[in-house]
Amino acid sequence: MSEAIGFAPQIFQRFVIDGTYHSARPYGSGHINETFLVTAQADGVARHYIFQHLNASIFPDPHPVMRNIQHVTDHLRKKLAHLSSGERDRRVLTLIPTREGGVLVDDPLFGNWRAYRFIEDAQTFDILETPQQAFEAALAFGTFQHLLSDYDGPPLVETTPDFHHTVRRFQAFQAAVNADPLGRACTMAVEIDFALRHEPLAHTLIDLKASGAIPERITHNDTKLNNVLLDAKTGQGLCVLDLDTVMPGLSLYDFGDMVRSACNPVAEDCPDPSRVIARGDVFEALVAGYLKGTADALRPIEKDHLLLSGQLLSFECGLRFLTDHLSGDTYFRIHRPSQNLDRGRTQFALVASLEAQCNDFLRFIPRS
Repeated sequence: MSEAIGFAPQIFQRFVIDGTYHSARPYGSGHINETFLVTAQADGVARHYIFQHLNASIFPDPHPVMRNIQHVTDHLRKKLAHLSSGERDRRVLTLIPTREGGVLVDDPLFGNWRAYRFIEDAQTFDILETPQQAFEAALAFGTFQHLLSDYDGPPLVETTPDFHHTVRRFQAFQAAVNADPLGRACTMAVEIDFALRHEPLAHTLIDLKASGAIPERITHNDTKLNNVLLDAKTGQGLCVLDLDTVMPGLSLYDFGDMVRSACNPVAEDCPDPSRVIARGDVFEALVAGYLKGTADALRPIEKDHLLLSGQLLSFECGLRFLTDHLSGDTYFRIHRPSQNLDRGRTQFALVASLEAQCNDFLRFIPRS
């Protein structure tokens, strides 16, 4: 995990921004990159920008990532050409160019940086407050996927190979348990047993894709609730954020990750997994919003696996958190000891809750 370096005003000078640097503060709750809200002054008016320091451990070569983001945002702008420029800027991320002509600053001292125009009067939520927010987020992610369904630009690079390859995630977990470099496995007997009993779940979507039953699409691959901006006044879903993992994938990965992040009623790192009870009203809203956003383009077999995808992605994320805990917390940023262990336990508790309520939740999925 790369060390936090803070924000250096010298980085601001490397981007084409009208105005002078005023201030910067940490922003958001991401686990991977450092994010800052930067304020500039231009003719006495404050203007805001998002600056991100890319994690070099996760993105050792950020250039393909940035090319993907450029291709995707260019396509989305073309698809939304019927909107006014102001409205379009609220619905698609706007990259700020560098003075060297690209969109990425690669500095030997300060690392890799990018900047976006800040979208005003909008907000994200780490924990869902209402089912309507779930509907709006799912609608935004579904629409995002639908708008990219006719993408005809340069092929997108697989920026994170095997990102949702759940079988390999399980194998990585097993390897971490066997290696146990920090002697932490002895405190995780319950979690290890849960993982072993659920190994067949890891194969489900991988096998369906291999058989050709479900198609590959351009997907977001990290559809947490806080990766959608909602209008601060109307609550309407506006803009999909965090495009680092946009690449070919499965629609069910996107839907499943929404279930994982939105149906959980407690914080992701809650130390008491007994409080995790998946919310049926939220699941119902996610189904309705996502199906509307994708314009009913999903195949019947994809709809049939919507609930299972939520179980699978929660299981996968739990494996990733626990693997990182066993390995010394080298991937996800932590702010206290055992935070990744708590994160993993919460994910496994969500899997169990979704399984326990399976029959009730299936009622919310339209039958093909």
